[in-house]
Parts: sequence; C-alpha cells; structure tokens
Amino acid sequence: MSWLPDDFVHPVYVPVPHTALHLRPIREADTALDYPAVMGSRERLWEIFGPAWSWPKETMTYEEDRLDLLRHEKEIAAHQSFNYALLDEEETALLGCVYVDPPERTGSDGEISWWVVDDLVGGEAERALDALVPEWIAADWPFQQPRYLGRDITWQDWLALPPTS
Repeated sequence: MSWLPDDFVHPVYVPVPHTALHLRPIREADTALDYPAVMGSRERLWEIFGPAWSWPKETMTYEEDRLDLLRHEKEIAAHQSFNYALLDEEETALLGCVYVDPPERTGSDGEISWWVVDDLVGGEAERALDALVPEWIAADWPFQQPRYLGRDITWQDWLALPPTS
C-alpha cells in the first residue's frame, strides 16, 4: 500500500506569502544553488539533521550533493518522498528546503521538516515559511496525522519512537 493516494498530484509551485520566495520540487540541476546553501549553513544543519540523517557531512562534495539531489528528483517522480527547494523569484538562490516524507516512526502518516540558510534564521522569510508549511500541508496534502519534526516533536523524541513496520 502506498503512503499517498494513487491519484494524488503533488504541488509544483508554492508561493511563500508576504515574500518573493516560493517552493518547488528540487532537481539535480539545482546542485549549483543547493551546495553553497547547504555547506554555508552546514554546522547548524548538522545540529538539526545529523543525529537522524547523518547529513550534511563536513566532507560532502559537490558530486555527492548532485547525486543526492538526483535521488530526491527520482523519489519525487515516484511519489516516494518530496524535497522542495525554497527559492527566490528568479531561482538564482536556494534558501532552504522542505521535506515531506513517509513516516519512519509510528504515530503519523507523513513527516515534515524544513530549514532555511543561516542568513534567514530569525527573519521574516523564516517566519513566513514556518507559518506556511503547516497550512500548506493541511490544505494540499492528504495527511490525517502529519508530524512536524523539530517543531511539534523534538528530533530526539522522534528518534526514540518505534520505527514503522
């Protein structure tokens, strides 16, 4: 059984209200934007995602990032999981990501997490994204029990939950 209905169509463009930013599915072609965004915020991202995902490693190369984005692009096409890039209007800067994943731990039907680059932490754009994501998930995704990792549950508490079967 799939984690999403067979007829589900994932959003392909999501404006972030009150900003000039938007979300769209990430692609391998975004590596030139993604790599500096990730590595420029790597220490903070490791504190958030490292214990659960072992990402992003200090030694991650451009080629490793490209292969990771290619994997994400294929997963999106297969509706296995979704990685949305947070981009400026012209798509000249990647400023964060939103992940919509099948549940790895019991108690939810979708697991959502997100980040912004260090320069946006605590600012209007981060607040706008923080407000958008739960509203967007409720409006456009077929989840009954979404879980917001690092938001409504700590990563440590999430890791302590039993894995899904």
